[in-house]
Amino acid sequence: MTTRRDFLRKGTAGALAGSALLSFSPRSYARILGANDRINIAVIGIRGRGGSHMRSFAKIKGVHVKYLVDIDENLFKRRLDEMDQLVGYRPATEWDMRRVFDDKDIDAVSIATPNHWHALATVWAAMAGKHVYVEKPAMHNIWEGRQMVNAAKRYNVLIQVGFQNRSFETTNSAIRFIREGKLGEVYMARGLCFKPRGDIGVYPDGPMKPGEKFRLNAESSRYEPPYTEEYLRKVHYDMWLGPAPKRPFNRNRFHYNWHWFWDYGNGDTGNQGPHQFDVARWALGEEEMPVQVSSVGGIYKFTSMQETPNVQTSLFQYADNKILEFGTRGLYTNPEGILLPDPKDPHTPPQAVPVKIGTLILGTEGWMQIDAGGNWQTFFGRKNEPGPTSGEKDTSYNPMDLTGGGGGGHFGNFINALRNGDRTLLSCDIVTGYKSSCLPLLANISYRVGRELHIDPGTETILDDWEAQEMMTREYRKGFEVPDIG
Repeated sequence: MTTRRDFLRKGTAGALAGSALLSFSPRSYARILGANDRINIAVIGIRGRGGSHMRSFAKIKGVHVKYLVDIDENLFKRRLDEMDQLVGYRPATEWDMRRVFDDKDIDAVSIATPNHWHALATVWAAMAGKHVYVEKPAMHNIWEGRQMVNAAKRYNVLIQVGFQNRSFETTNSAIRFIREGKLGEVYMARGLCFKPRGDIGVYPDGPMKPGEKFRLNAESSRYEPPYTEEYLRKVHYDMWLGPAPKRPFNRNRFHYNWHWFWDYGNGDTGNQGPHQFDVARWALGEEEMPVQVSSVGGIYKFTSMQETPNVQTSLFQYADNKILEFGTRGLYTNPEGILLPDPKDPHTPPQAVPVKIGTLILGTEGWMQIDAGGNWQTFFGRKNEPGPTSGEKDTSYNPMDLTGGGGGGHFGNFINALRNGDRTLLSCDIVTGYKSSCLPLLANISYRVGRELHIDPGTETILDDWEAQEMMTREYRKGFEVPDIG
């Protein structure tokens, strides 16, 4: 059995290339459901993205949301009322996910917790024989991602990662266009996230005073609920911390703002960024880790408690010399459409619609712009003449669609694969999700150590840099250790 120490010292010895994980029979899962069997599912984490999980799964024929799970019991009434109105029933509620894993009637769970809980919740669920839909990034660090991959095989469960672009027909058509060689030889992909974030400020530890207000950031008009002593009596904070170090409660390290602290989140490079990393890697056709990674940035303008950078640029080079670049900007000073060349540049295509969040694919014959919804357009020649596009923008959202298309199709794709007991039907199984999730995590390691990383893709090891290699895992709090599944 491979231990965490072995992983740190030796890497994973060709973990992905030729892995048996890619060859086990799709019909080997412990529990195959018939087409007419009801699927009982639990949604874990219901405050933000979990609301979409709850609604989407509830609308799929034959799926029953049996549990809503969250450490913040203050959230239950609103979500239960929403479910009652949406589908006419009220699921059971639970704050401890482990009790849900003990329920033999539960077939699958969806996980929309903070990032630091993704791996442990997934592995616990797999050990209990539950299939899993888990949000991006798949994991908080690379070592625990490997355990998720191993758990899918050992416990014969399907694990889908929430890279929704994999189920968008528009994005799939873009990849087909690229694979047919219509851009020439693709040599570079550039992802960008211009998602302005305000100053989260500085707050003291402990509960808020009655009547005190709290905003997610200084520019936001949206006020969060006051986290008073009365409110916190319904919050299971120790469970929320889970694998992370023990720290006193602070309103700024809790709901949503956890993204900007290393103990729980991965900044916007690991928040919105994974979607663009995934599309970029997919377009390049890279299945191994890059050989070089460098990332620079910092916290500009604000003097808040935030630990992760609000401006960050990361560069990756692969063994075949292809390049992947990603940049995130969290300041309101970002110009519109910076993803494209300068509008004053004569080579800028006037027909292009600038996007703030998306991916550029650069080929020797032309280039493609893909927005966050998978809509794409191409340009060719020295004058950037417009070429084929994905067509009229698809704004549909249909969680009933089991073919993988539309905004809800990724949830439907998971259910379809589960019913067939076939991992190969998943749009983004854990192996694919792991590969794409590694990229923002490697970028953040480079940023935090302040230097370029050199990587052996075969062993997935950072070479000659013990400090960086140690950051591929973390120390876990007692009782919340991610199991070592060699």
